[in-house]
Amino acid sequence: FVSDFANIAGQKPFPRKAKKSEAGFKVRQNDIVGYAVTLRGDRMWAFLDKFLNVVLPRVRDFRGLNTTSFDENGNYSVGLREHVIFPEVNPNTVKGIRGLQVTVVMEGNNKDHNLALLRELGFPFKKDERKSS
Repeated sequence: FVSDFANIAGQKPFPRKAKKSEAGFKVRQNDIVGYAVTLRGDRMWAFLDKFLNVVLPRVRDFRGLNTTSFDENGNYSVGLREHVIFPEVNPNTVKGIRGLQVTVVMEGNNKDHNLALLRELGFPFKKDERKSS
């Protein structure tokens, strides 16, 4: 999976270790629990273009992104169940399906401003389905 992740991101991922032991998950402190990559500049823009125009259309039963996935700092996160929807991954050579999370970190912490920015970038958000009473 690490080589697939490196191909997806365009750079080598670094391991994320457990901060403390968790018996329920059979994880000990300092065990590798995942991998992360920080993209900036041209690599970030290339990844976002691929993510929006190639990857999201391949997601099964995709009906748009939730507008509620912002954290308290105004950053937006999207979880994907399968990494094989990326064009760099050959599904015939994959030994196991892995999920991954994409987080878009923005400078401002205003959710409404960041939502408008992501809409301008082409993020396909769900239509507001609130019922008027």
